[in-house]
Amino acid sequence: MKRTPTCNAMHVLLASPDKPTPEFRRRHQLTRMLEGLRALENDPDPKLDDWKVVSDAVNMMETFIVMEVVEDPDNLIEDAMDALREAGNRYNQGHPFRLSGKGIQACRGILQDYGDVIAQIPERTLVIAHRKTEQRIHDLLDGKALPHDVRFV
Repeated sequence: MKRTPTCNAMHVLLASPDKPTPEFRRRHQLTRMLEGLRALENDPDPKLDDWKVVSDAVNMMETFIVMEVVEDPDNLIEDAMDALREAGNRYNQGHPFRLSGKGIQACRGILQDYGDVIAQIPERTLVIAHRKTEQRIHDLLDGKALPHDVRFV
């Protein structure tokens, strides 16, 4: 299946090589991600989109780690991925998406770190990471999964 990327090479070229993404764009993205986390924590029936936006933050942080933009000495990324995998498994068994207490803490920590990172790194680095993350997700959807990847249809 042919997929059109959200960001292309022109987005990379137009992104600031030395200034962070404008604050209003960061705020919009983080607000949606935090709303998704809140839904996974509290809503009676969280939606797949709530799970996806939290997964987006985790996937982006994983890309930042691979790109060596950030370090993860406490392996928080694995805890967050495990939490999202468990929530997805519960959903596949007919239950609402839910995070465990440890999962909530891990995902909150990732979202906090993600907000801190994107407030500091150049916008271009963020766009490049977004492109790499999106390509990895497309590969996953095309059946080229890594062992720790989770896919829900």
